[in-house]
Amino acid sequence: MLVSAVGFTLAAQVVGEREEVLVLARDVPAGRVLKPGDLRVVEVAAEAGVVPVSERGSVLGRQARVPLVSGSLLAPGQVGSKAAFPPAGSSQVALAVESGGAPTELSRGERVAVLSGPAAGKAPGDEAEKTVSAVVGTVTDVRKPESAGGPRVVTVLVETGAARRAAQLDHPRVVVLPAEGREAP
Repeated sequence: MLVSAVGFTLAAQVVGEREEVLVLARDVPAGRVLKPGDLRVVEVAAEAGVVPVSERGSVLGRQARVPLVSGSLLAPGQVGSKAAFPPAGSSQVALAVESGGAPTELSRGERVAVLSGPAAGKAPGDEAEKTVSAVVGTVTDVRKPESAGGPRVVTVLVETGAARRAAQLDHPRVVVLPAEGREAP
C-alpha cells in the first residue's frame, strides 16, 4: 500500500506540472507572417510538440505553413520560411453559396460534397442542363455574407484536377458527408 501511495503522489506531481506555451489568439491563414497579436500565452501540461513561451522570438516574423485556428496550441512545424498549404495535388476553391445552399452550422474541417444547385426561377428539368459531377473536399473557411441575404463564401480544399469542375458549378450547394471510414447512419 505504501508503494502505491508513493507512486500515486509522484504521478500526480508530474501530471500537475504546467508550462507556459503559445496559443493562437486569432485565425492566421497559411502564408501570413506571425505577429505578436496573433499569439497569446497559456499554461498547459505539455511535454513536447508545442512552442514554449521562451521560444516566442523564433516564431514571430515567420510564415504560417498551414492555416492556424484561433485557440489551438502552436506547434513548431506549423511555421517556417514558406507556406506548405495547400498540399501538393490540392487546390482551394472559393464558392459563393446562396442562402439555404449549405448547412448553417458548416465549419472548417468538415468533409463535403459540392453540387450544382437549381437556377433561380427555373424548375428542375427545364432546358438541357449541363451536368457537372459533384466535387468532394474539405472546408477550409466559411465567411458570413457581406450583406443581408447575400451569399456566404465557402472555401473548399479539393484535388487540383477537380478545381475547375468545382468552379464551374452553377448555384453551388454544399452537403456535409460522414467522416471518412464511417458509414452514414
